[in-house]
Amino acid sequence: MTEQNSTSQSRLWRAPVLRAFAPPAERPTGDRADHSADESGEDRAKATIVPSVEIVPWAQPGSRLRTNPRAARRGFFAPTLDGAPTTTRQAEILNTALIGPPTGTRGVVTGRDVLSRTSISHDPITAYNSSPREVSSPNVIVMGDVGAGKSTHTKANHVLRPLLLKGRRCVVFDKKDQAGEGEYSNVVRQYGYEPIKFTPDGSGTTLNLLDPTILKGTGLQGQARLLNIVTRLARGDLPLDAWEEEAVRAALRMTVEQVGDRAPVLADVLPNLGNVADDPDYQTLSVSARDDLHKAGLSVRWTLNGLLDEYAGLLDGETSKTVDLSGKLTSFDISQLPDDGAAVPVVMAIGNMWMLGRLRNERGWATTVVYEEGWHMIGGPSAQLIKANQKLSRGLGISNVFVMHKGSDIPPESPGMAIIQEAQTVCIYRQSRPEDAQWCTRTFGLAPETAETIEKLRDGHYIFKYGSHPETHVQHILSDWEATITNTDEALAAAASTSVTRL
Repeated sequence: MTEQNSTSQSRLWRAPVLRAFAPPAERPTGDRADHSADESGEDRAKATIVPSVEIVPWAQPGSRLRTNPRAARRGFFAPTLDGAPTTTRQAEILNTALIGPPTGTRGVVTGRDVLSRTSISHDPITAYNSSPREVSSPNVIVMGDVGAGKSTHTKANHVLRPLLLKGRRCVVFDKKDQAGEGEYSNVVRQYGYEPIKFTPDGSGTTLNLLDPTILKGTGLQGQARLLNIVTRLARGDLPLDAWEEEAVRAALRMTVEQVGDRAPVLADVLPNLGNVADDPDYQTLSVSARDDLHKAGLSVRWTLNGLLDEYAGLLDGETSKTVDLSGKLTSFDISQLPDDGAAVPVVMAIGNMWMLGRLRNERGWATTVVYEEGWHMIGGPSAQLIKANQKLSRGLGISNVFVMHKGSDIPPESPGMAIIQEAQTVCIYRQSRPEDAQWCTRTFGLAPETAETIEKLRDGHYIFKYGSHPETHVQHILSDWEATITNTDEALAAAASTSVTRL
């Protein structure tokens, strides 16, 4: 019987057509019944052959491919091309970047991941308001060398694109000069508004240090803090002592009581600085104490007198009617103010406090505040204002975006360093100096090897990190309209070179 099956099986395998239906060939496995060691060779030859049940699939003949068109028309069709070795879904596990992109789809598209080629979507306000929260702070740090692309990035990703979202608006402190005005002037006009221009000769906008909007928004304590900071800025970052701070509070309190319903101005405060004779709160002090308080007030008065003399028309009057937040995009154009004086940080500080007061009375908006040359706000005494108003800013839906060249110049123990460390969205463009790149890796908790990448980033490329997520190498992408409207006289490579992809 076994011999018959073997013969029949071999004949089927020799037939070309019937071979596809032939059962698997039998093969000896070496398994036999127990025999004694003195079995003869003839007995071994007659041992029973056990049919094998193991079939090797790749050794079996496959189906034929029908390439004849006539056979295909009769229904005998088969693909003429070999199939893929695996499916797309099976292959996804080989590249985890495809199934685990660096970000989700919420917010706005900000670029493309260089590794996986997937889109990067992020918006700090959206991430802060999500449930659960993706970031604990809506503040943003954008830093990099001149010409690396950070200004173009800021215009597109933190100004133009978020304005497409519902209930969003933007306020920009525009420092960079472009043909005699700020670089955001053209962008503001695209939305039908004019930038708010400040000039040192008094021909521009006036911003009142004691505007009632500031008093309503932050109270008398916040206004006293602002006057303290402005005095310190006018002194070249020399802090006020305790006597001078008390003299400022006393003068401000007396001024508010004297003017009544009228909006006070800085000129109203000056005569009250050092005037303690008529204040009943100081009548119990000794003569020497009142004399010291008088001298401290005079010191602050002379400092502010010098500030008003230098910037006539900028601070010595009521706030101009043009200062408003009625539009989707507002620009405080400070590009014409001198870099070497106190005008730029003073206007930024006053504008910040005025904006907080205004937004406190206009709920329901989420506002992105961009500080070009943000070092003026977080590298000096103005950082105390930002730090003190952090909770108020979050409650008002404010996302502060600080644009700067490098952070290594900020003192480690300053309030500005605390603001940088609290920022949960970081975009780092090229930092050519190794010490600046290493500062970024230490401050923002990046992988140590990222420092070398930061030093060699091409124009339009940046390292992106948000929340507790690891950093990502991103290429910024612009549309043709964005590339035109965000371009500057400095021809930032991120908008003009081929290293930035345009849609």
